[in-house]
Amino acid sequence: MKINLETASFRDFEDMEDMGPFEWAEQFKLYTENWDSRGHWNYRQESFSGCMPELKLNLPGNPNKTFVGLVFNDYLGFTQHPKVKAAAIAGIEKYGAGAAASPAIGGHITYHRQIEEKIAKFFKREAAMLYPTGYAANTATMQALLKMKDLAIMDEAVHASMWEGVQMTNVVKFAHNNMDRLERALKDSQGKYRTRMVIVDGVYSQPADIAHLDQVVKLVKHYGALLAMDDAHGVGVIGETGRGVIELYDLYQQVDFITGTFSKTFGHLGGYVVAAPHMINFLKFQARQHIFSVTATPASCCILKSIDLIDEEPWWKAKLWENINYLKGGLLEMGFDLGNTQSAIIPVMTGNPNLNAEACKLLMEAGIYANQIGYPAVPLKRARIRMSIMATHTHEHMDRVLNAWQWVDNKLHITIKNKLNYGKKEKQQKQEQLEQQPFGEG
Repeated sequence: MKINLETASFRDFEDMEDMGPFEWAEQFKLYTENWDSRGHWNYRQESFSGCMPELKLNLPGNPNKTFVGLVFNDYLGFTQHPKVKAAAIAGIEKYGAGAAASPAIGGHITYHRQIEEKIAKFFKREAAMLYPTGYAANTATMQALLKMKDLAIMDEAVHASMWEGVQMTNVVKFAHNNMDRLERALKDSQGKYRTRMVIVDGVYSQPADIAHLDQVVKLVKHYGALLAMDDAHGVGVIGETGRGVIELYDLYQQVDFITGTFSKTFGHLGGYVVAAPHMINFLKFQARQHIFSVTATPASCCILKSIDLIDEEPWWKAKLWENINYLKGGLLEMGFDLGNTQSAIIPVMTGNPNLNAEACKLLMEAGIYANQIGYPAVPLKRARIRMSIMATHTHEHMDRVLNAWQWVDNKLHITIKNKLNYGKKEKQQKQEQLEQQPFGEG
C-alpha cells in the first residue's frame, strides 16, 4: 500500500495492511522526513527554558532564538510560581525523591491523602483519589466502571483518554454539544443496557468551547443515566473562583464523576477523580492504572499550594482573561475564524492541513511557537493552529503574536477579507496583462 506522504495523517500508520510494526515505523520515518524537509514538522521541539511565556528552542541552525510560547497549558503560570516551587522542594526534602511503591502496598503517603482531601473539598465533595496522570484517570475509571453489558454515550469531541477508556464497552457518540442528539441516544438506549454513562468534557480541548452542562444534567437525570465530566482545561479558568464549568452552572453535586489533571492550572503532574465516598473506595482497588502504578512523587506536595493559590491569589485568573480578551479581540478584528472558543485555548481555523502546516512554519519564523492541529485530532477540513494563553504573558507578547498573524495572513490569505482582497488583486493583474498584450495575441 503506497501512501501519499504529503497528504497522509498519523492515522494512516496505525494499522497498515500486510506490514509488521517495524515496517510501519519505516514508513512513518519517510513521512516525518518528508514533512521536515518542507519545514512543516514542528513536533517535539526541545526547549531550553521549560514552561515559560517566552522560551528558547533548540532548533537546527538557530539554537538560541527566543519565542513567545503558546503551547503550554500552564494557564495561571503556577509551574514558575515561587511558592509552588518552594512547596515541591520542601516535599522532596521531607519525603525524598520518589514514592517507590503502588498505593495499595506501601506507596500511600501522607501528602497523597492530603491532596485527595483537598481536591475533593475544592469541588465541595467528600472523596477523591489520585492517578499518575490525567490520562490514566480517565482510562482507568471508565475501564473499571463500564463493561460489555454497559453503554458509554460520548460527545464526539471528548478527550482521547476517554475514548481509550471505553474500548471495553458499547459506545454511542453524539454530535458535539448537540442536545437533541444526546436525548435521542438516551431515549433509544433505554432498557437495553445495565449502566449508561454520558461522558463530556467541561472545556473541550480542540473546539475550546464549554459543555452545556445544565442541559446535559437535566437529560441524564430524566433518562436515568450517570454522568462523567473531565474538566482538565476549565479548572482555574472558568467560574467565579476557578472551579471550572461545574461552578459556572453550580452543579457540584449533580456530576457523578469529576475527572481532571494537575498538569495544567495546578502546574504539576497527575490526575484525579472526585466521586461519592463508596465509589472512590471501589475505584481504589478496581482501577488498574491506580492500583498497579507507583504513586506520585513527593514533589507533588506543590499541588497543595497550587490549590490554595486559586483562592489566595485570584488576580492570576483576572490577568489570564485580560490576555485572552486582548488576543481574541485583535484576531477577530483582523478577520480570523476562531471557532466558538470560550476558554484560554484560542484556535485559528485554517481548514487545510498543508496551509495549516505552512502557517505554523511562518509563525515559527516570526518567533511564535504554537501547535498545528490536524486530522485525526480534528476533522480534516477543520485544521487549526491552537494557542494556549497564560496569565504570565504580557501585552507585548500578545502584540508580537498579533503582528505575526498579520504577516502570515498577508502571505497565505487565511482570513476571508484577505482572500477577497487577494482575489481582486489577482484578477486586476490578469486584466492588466491582457490589456498590455499586442492585438491578435492570446
